[in-house]
Amino acid sequence: MADQNPETLLEFPCDFPIKIMGARVDEFAQVVVDVVRKHAPDFDPATVQMRPSSKGNYISLTCTVRAVSKAQLDALYGELSGHPLVKVVL
Repeated sequence: MADQNPETLLEFPCDFPIKIMGARVDEFAQVVVDVVRKHAPDFDPATVQMRPSSKGNYISLTCTVRAVSKAQLDALYGELSGHPLVKVVL
């Protein structure tokens, strides 16, 4: 029987996209990449997708990580959500 976790519908490992939105400042992308790589060391920063908001005040980054556990994703979401430059994590 496959490893079943009643807390999540995800099957690990899996590719998991995370969207991070924040103010459009020079260091935002590097800060996000540094946090993501801390939790997913194999993450390739070249795969980050960036999109500015319609007025250009904010930027969203989509980082697709190879998730290995719910605990890994929870820790990553927690650290990103707690960062002062980050407004929203989806």
